[in-house]
Amino acid sequence: MQLTNIELGKIGEDLACNYLGDLGFEILDRNWRSARVELDIVAKDHGTLVFCEVKTRRSSRYGHPSEAITLVKLAHLRTAALLWLGTHRTRFSGIRFDVISILYLDENSSQISHIKGLD
Repeated sequence: MQLTNIELGKIGEDLACNYLGDLGFEILDRNWRSARVELDIVAKDHGTLVFCEVKTRRSSRYGHPSEAITLVKLAHLRTAALLWLGTHRTRFSGIRFDVISILYLDENSSQISHIKGLD
């Protein structure tokens, strides 16, 4: 049975959180929504607040998952980050936008790549 896109996205976000946790990140929020914007993962990497977009695909047939981050998507991430900051009180020394790309082949095999600091 093939996973739906929603199921695949949830698995990808779970894998991303586990990956970040293994690196020592503190997960502060997941799937935070406000109006028309969403943040997949908000985490803290030592003192840096990280807004992390997760892109999961079954194959690279249509390109690497990170290629789905357009300038419009990046603008939405920035807007969502500002809204999140306005509703949360947390101490941080800096802010960063990351992308975690996951190629999910099956329940036993996936490839994770992490791009730190989108511009």
